[in-house]
Amino acid sequence: MYCIITYTMPKIIKIIPNKFDWNKGNKEKNLIKHKVSYHECEQIFFNKPLHTLRDKKHSQKEKRYIAIGKTRIKRQLFIIFTFRNNKIRIISARDLSRKERKIYDKK
Repeated sequence: MYCIITYTMPKIIKIIPNKFDWNKGNKEKNLIKHKVSYHECEQIFFNKPLHTLRDKKHSQKEKRYIAIGKTRIKRQLFIIFTFRNNKIRIISARDLSRKERKIYDKK
């Protein structure tokens, strides 16, 4: 099983999720700090629209990506993730800011 990543434009990528790799610390951190469950994080990868792009600013040690999408109940999330062993590993998750929501809703 593999997570497929394809480049569709210079900075926009398409993710086809297959499996997730969760670090217990990140699961708890996102829930405690931002009230985002790991179930919600996974949901955005299966719902449309999903906007993804490279996070070059934070990719010194490993390639990181940004995903912006909605949960099943339409909660809008901003997620930082990477790939480990062909699985999506969520690093950080939070609600979109007001400014980010305006941009996301226009697309």
